[in-house]
Amino acid sequence: MELYPTLIELLEAARTKDREIRFIDGESDESTLGFSELWDQAMALLGSLQARGMQPGDELIIFSKSNESFVVAFWAAVLGGIVPVPVAVGISDEHRLKLFRIVSQLQRATLFTELGLLERLLDFARERQLDDITALLESRTVLMSDVEPAAHGELFAATPDDVAFIQYSSGSTSDPKGVVLTHRNLCTNIRAIVEATGWTENDQSLSWMPLTHDMGLIGYHLSVLGVGMTHAVMDTSVFVRRPLLWMSKANELRATQLCSPNFGYKHFLKLFLRKGLDDLDLSCVKLILNGAEPISWELCEEFLAALAPHGLRKIAMLPVYGLAEATVGVSIPEPGHEYERITVDRHSLRVGDAYRPVDPADADAVSFMKVGDAIRDVSVRIADNKDSVMADNVIGNIQLHGDSVTEEIYGDAAATAELFTADGWLRTGDCGLFVDGQLVITGRQKDVIIINGKNYYPHDLEEVIARIDGLDLNKVVVA
Repeated sequence: MELYPTLIELLEAARTKDREIRFIDGESDESTLGFSELWDQAMALLGSLQARGMQPGDELIIFSKSNESFVVAFWAAVLGGIVPVPVAVGISDEHRLKLFRIVSQLQRATLFTELGLLERLLDFARERQLDDITALLESRTVLMSDVEPAAHGELFAATPDDVAFIQYSSGSTSDPKGVVLTHRNLCTNIRAIVEATGWTENDQSLSWMPLTHDMGLIGYHLSVLGVGMTHAVMDTSVFVRRPLLWMSKANELRATQLCSPNFGYKHFLKLFLRKGLDDLDLSCVKLILNGAEPISWELCEEFLAALAPHGLRKIAMLPVYGLAEATVGVSIPEPGHEYERITVDRHSLRVGDAYRPVDPADADAVSFMKVGDAIRDVSVRIADNKDSVMADNVIGNIQLHGDSVTEEIYGDAAATAELFTADGWLRTGDCGLFVDGQLVITGRQKDVIIINGKNYYPHDLEEVIARIDGLDLNKVVVA
């Protein structure tokens, strides 16, 4: 795939292709948007935003329930040099407070949202007597319903080092940290992902991941659009309510590229094993990327065994690793091979320990998936707690370097300095090791539970506990 200098050139190239985005909001509730239509609608929206005084460098917080409105707004901002800031729409107070904290952090932000969402935000802010937030929302909001068709906006002459968008990681709530991504970061990572997966313009992707999540937005919109692939975006709430629709639509669309974190396979199986699906043919599926959460070997085996009679091949499952600070993708195994694991003694997981392989039937055995080698333009090393590089087969801290790695946390010099080592490598906060040339993730550094000098990871303990009858993986928390 060509390395585009900026996302603007990437969309300019894509608009010439006879491809489309399908937005799935229900079993029979769908809309489509051709790549060329996307360009025209984004430019028209950009004209409206510029008519309201928005300029390059301003921030546009995109806060919408509509994936189609989100995509058009995202590209309108990018084409005008306005910095999009995607924020997930949630129902909890914590989600609203997270949005308020983001609004307060940004320098020249405008909120782009729907009337119903704005009214609930204002009611909540007034109840909490957050006068500053109320004033910001009242004075710096553009409602989607108020945007009228306008002449095409003025295209921004972006450079690779310009900020493309700010990515607030899904887990940042009490103190949200915005990862600043440049056009160079994004275009570099998009090319690397496409080359590592072997995606082509003749593939068809389907994703239910939120567009406010790096895997959903960069992996299954920007990257698939960049290679010229027709793709479908299923509303996440639809998948949560009707998980069987995921594979039903994969069959209907003859999707070749799917994705899901660990949660999705469990959620799908709970209903599928009770109800099943008639006339399901998944022989079209080439790859399912599995990432964004700790990956369970046992769950992969269960999921693939359940769908094998419907044509889903075991080699389709591809465990991957990435994080927002590296744009999204870091390591991807070579497609066409069955996934692999290592099984180790769960009492040998401290930084500096050489991993001790044990039989999977051992009472102290814990499995970790191999997630491939580093993709193009990013380097991975394993370091001790003093940032010295360690040998293969030794557990340490995962650190990254390369053109897809962010250079800063928005407006936070202290967090930015803490993020990097003295020699410029990014601290991921994850622990792992290299085995047979492949990266293995063992857990999060800050999540480690230490008992009698030995390290344990919450996701390992949660998985063990969830095997007890009557419990569920999504209802067990270890802290």
